[in-house]
Amino acid sequence: MFNAAPLAGKAAFVTGGARRIGRAIALALAEAGADVVLTYRSSRAEARQTAAEIARFGRRAVAVECDVRSETSVRAAVAQVLAELGRIDLVVNNAAVFASAALESLTLEQWNAAFETNARGPFLVAREALPHLRKAQGRIVNIGSLGGFHPWAGHAHYCASKAALHMLTQTMAKAFAPEVSVNCVAPGWIEMNDAIESAEAPLPHPSENEAERRVNFEAARFAAKTPMGRNGSAGDVAQAVLFFATSPHFITGQTLAVDGGLGLS
Repeated sequence: MFNAAPLAGKAAFVTGGARRIGRAIALALAEAGADVVLTYRSSRAEARQTAAEIARFGRRAVAVECDVRSETSVRAAVAQVLAELGRIDLVVNNAAVFASAALESLTLEQWNAAFETNARGPFLVAREALPHLRKAQGRIVNIGSLGGFHPWAGHAHYCASKAALHMLTQTMAKAFAPEVSVNCVAPGWIEMNDAIESAEAPLPHPSENEAERRVNFEAARFAAKTPMGRNGSAGDVAQAVLFFATSPHFITGQTLAVDGGLGLS
């Protein structure tokens, strides 16, 4: 029988849930019945707005400031989830940074910044939430990237950090079994109303008009390369997360590309 609220009674913890893909994930989980705690680092107003939208579904929603690079901050955020919702059934490690740089001029600071958020962050969040996830027979969904499969010369630190997250997903799946399932969603080129989130972002632009022109050019170029004939949406990613959040618990250690077949080219 179809269940309109498969996550009813569940508590979800979504990092970077204030805007864009994270916001879409948080809203999709709430629509499926989950109460949601979402984290933000600097987007306080957007986080509160997303929490207010979640509340319209009749779910509990809390926006929590958290820097996933910091062990202390992550520990405090997990404690607040428990204080607000009393349990953790699902963690979505969405918080991430994207950056471009020529490999030959890549600095140590740039390299570390990518790994601190994109790989260390999910590790810290998962580690702190693990006792509560085990108690709930819960799930972790990491947000990887098509860049974790394909080597893009202008984004070496980003690609390497996402590849690390893909491998971390597999090692978590083995280490945390059988109580916790761990999977990964790897988006390709994703179009947003206010921005493009992609493993291949446009280069820096000299002007706002030029920036818009080049974003549109890149979007059209990737849509043309994509077998499904369009670029992805935040909703596509959110539905993939929802799949792992509601699919058989037996599914674990998988990385699902949400790219319309772009990675096949």
